[in-house]
Amino acid sequence: MSRRTVGQTASAGYQIGVRRTLPAGSERIWSFLTSPAGLKLWLGEVPPLALQAGEAFTARNGLSGEFRVVKLGEQLRLRWQKPDWPAPSTLQIRLLPAGEGRTTVSFHQEKLDHAGTREAMKQVWENVLDEMKKELTKDE
Repeated sequence: MSRRTVGQTASAGYQIGVRRTLPAGSERIWSFLTSPAGLKLWLGEVPPLALQAGEAFTARNGLSGEFRVVKLGEQLRLRWQKPDWPAPSTLQIRLLPAGEGRTTVSFHQEKLDHAGTREAMKQVWENVLDEMKKELTKDE
């Protein structure tokens, strides 16, 4: 019987989940996440996007993908692929209420090709959440 490593699934390669509760309501976080500055943070420089299912994009850095699910103020699910990856991953971003003026932001990515990619993406999403927190609290 073979043993799986941390983050390895039986059928979808490797996955990573990173979440953090931020001191802002979901409307404010959604507004930032989908703004040009927010999109640049987690996608890179992209042309203006109509955030809707079926909307495909290619960022200046070569990252490409397609939005699959868009639930305004709650969830984004998309195909997400770096230019040097052999296959696309699935990225889901969810906003979860966490009490008055607080929201948990969750990044979950699956269909990653190996443990090294999983670790690299864990760091990417932790950095994105750190930058989001800085942005959302800089005027306080």
